[in-house]
Amino acid sequence: MDSPGPAAWYVISLRPQHGHATLRAAAARRGAGLLALSPWRIELRDDGDARSALAAAQAAPRVLFTSPAAVRAAARLHPLRRKRGQTWLAVGAGTAGALERAGIGAVLAPTRMDSEGVLALPALQDIRGLDIGLITAPGGRGTIVPTLQRRGARVLRADVYRRVPVPVSSAAIVRLRDLDLPACLALSSGEALTGVLAQLPPPVGRRLRRCAVAAASARLVALARAHGFRRIVQAEGPRPAQLVAAAAAALRIPAHR
Repeated sequence: MDSPGPAAWYVISLRPQHGHATLRAAAARRGAGLLALSPWRIELRDDGDARSALAAAQAAPRVLFTSPAAVRAAARLHPLRRKRGQTWLAVGAGTAGALERAGIGAVLAPTRMDSEGVLALPALQDIRGLDIGLITAPGGRGTIVPTLQRRGARVLRADVYRRVPVPVSSAAIVRLRDLDLPACLALSSGEALTGVLAQLPPPVGRRLRRCAVAAASARLVALARAHGFRRIVQAEGPRPAQLVAAAAAALRIPAHR
């Protein structure tokens, strides 16, 4: 759905179904509407294997969460409790905030909010022989596990939710095709971009590639360029306000809007 009121420009969101609210609100504060192109929905796991894996991961000396969705899903499966001597880590500020709201308190999170940033934290350097609990979902962030293993850690992985592919709605495809206002794609997931592009009819895919891109990391800048996008700005991070600020800069939207 579009943001209420007339929009001067648009942010295109690739977030999961029912996951657009914070980006929509950030866009609205800059006078933008939001066009949602969801390639998947989030499905929480609730089975014995997931509970056992989560219990083992939470007992490790280092516990790393890869997304706010992982925090919410884990809290549904098992109460989140920090044990004495443990170090809890988050990939970014959004995940750290979710852990704080879940009662964990302050955790370690990088300034650079991506896999490379969290892997650069001092707590993940001298880890030979150490167990590290990774609370996450299948797919995405493919560098974390092999990097930790190369450093000598044993990774105890708990996949607490899954991304279930869904068709991009035909109404959203039509709106993108007919969009005649400036638009910028908010890009924080390479998998989401690949999933959406695979579903768009060729003319609509070309229409999307003519849009600007606000990419959450240098890796995503390179991915967008590889997919044929040309007007790309790197945001300061993946949070909604950061993506919208970068989108406004890419489109030269005045700050007072």
